[in-house]
Amino acid sequence: MPTSPRHFLVDTDLTQQEQSEVLDLARRLKADRWAHRPYAGPQTVALLFDKTSTRTRVSFATGIADLGGSPLVVNPGESQLGKESVADTARVFSRMVSTIVWRTYAQEGLEEMAAASDVPVVNGLSDAYHPCQILADLLTVREHRGDPAGRTFAYLGDAANNMAHSYLLGGATAGMHVRVAGPEGYLPDPAVVAAAEERAASTGGSVRVTTDPDEALAGADVVCTDTWVSMGQEAEREARARIFAPYAVDAAALAKADPEAVFLHCLPAFRGCEVTAEVLEGPQSVVWDEAENRLHAQKALLVWLMARSGRYDLATGS
Repeated sequence: MPTSPRHFLVDTDLTQQEQSEVLDLARRLKADRWAHRPYAGPQTVALLFDKTSTRTRVSFATGIADLGGSPLVVNPGESQLGKESVADTARVFSRMVSTIVWRTYAQEGLEEMAAASDVPVVNGLSDAYHPCQILADLLTVREHRGDPAGRTFAYLGDAANNMAHSYLLGGATAGMHVRVAGPEGYLPDPAVVAAAEERAASTGGSVRVTTDPDEALAGADVVCTDTWVSMGQEAEREARARIFAPYAVDAAALAKADPEAVFLHCLPAFRGCEVTAEVLEGPQSVVWDEAENRLHAQKALLVWLMARSGRYDLATGS
């Protein structure tokens, strides 16, 4: 029988043990792509996209089909969402679909959706967090550097964006030593830093926020960056390029990390801006594995949420 739904709105919605369970399941699903079919029927999963998407859309739609379900993509203007309340929309959707994935702007909307939904709600990206990306990144770290716990993770660039926030929270949950470097005025929300520090205290990880890219890079096992111009910031492109230039990841920057460090980027990447082509296409780059792992990590998350919500039995596959 279904129980109260489990949601995934922010990285710390999973404990360290739960995050590890999802990642273990992701590795099994990557090896045996059709091992679990929680949406057999097929059941429908609603994919709500307020923002354009490549990896999120393709990975979720493909993954839901792999899991036996039917993805229902709803683009802006194709529903009454925005004209009627988020809560009313959640009540209607959760009577018709088995899971809701929403790529949107305000984190508050996701929280309102989850509060009114009888089925799992997943954050496909918000302005505050991008937790599904971090699961894929941690899976990639596992594959290339082993257990993330105790590893040092360096993020350079716009440290005030959703990726920096989720790296702090998700990395701390995994027991990593997370270093985030960005210029003054572009540093993480202090409340997010405090939450990451609290989580790190229970997992053996640590958190460091700095304006010095060299401090973040020194001996790091994983080096990561993100676009300097997120959706809606196009008018600031030239100004941001000047501000973030010292935080670009080029060969000299990567050389300051551990010699076996891997490079991550959630994509799309802009060669010659936040990262050079030499690094992005170089031997330490694992960005294409990382992109593929969106599929496997999200499938595992969906299976796990359905199981924890009493809608699927992992042991029997029914």
